Amino acid sequence: MRRRLYFMLPDVPAARAMLDELLLARIEEKYIHFLAKDSLPNDMPEANFFQKTDLIHGMELGMVVGAATGLLAGSLLLIFPPEGLEMRTIALLVAAFGGAVFGSWVSGMAAAAIPNSRLKAFEKEIEDGQVLLIVDVPLSKVKQTEEMMASRHPGFRYGGVEPHIPAFP
Repeated sequence: MRRRLYFMLPDVPAARAMLDELLLARIEEKYIHFLAKDSLPNDMPEANFFQKTDLIHGMELGMVVGAATGLLAGSLLLIFPPEGLEMRTIALLVAAFGGAVFGSWVSGMAAAAIPNSRLKAFEKEIEDGQVLLIVDVPLSKVKQTEEMMASRHPGFRYGGVEPHIPAFP
């Protein structure tokens, strides 16, 4: 299980130094992402679409609301079936599944246009030229990564830990 850590670094050279240190600490590059106001050098991994937008959160929320709505609609169909149709329990499950898929899709489409709400706390610093480091580390390396940052980069600001990482990105 991995945890997502957020760190604000003062500038691109500090971010590059941190990238090197994370790689030396055996954290794979695919788990390291940077977000900056200006474009980063090509050899530094930039935050992807899933990390920049609220797509995953929106899809999760839409799935729950859609499934609940589908379950309600399926229940109403079982209680008040249309004339001439015999409704079965499978209709309830199909309605819940269909609602979950539809809700996830609709909510995801809307959330894809919204900036990631988790990154709001870092917007001002990014606008001021600082660089956000997003790193996904195994649970066993969280403390070690925090200590490494504190000892080697006094100019950083710890932004917290995201408790769960979606399976998609």
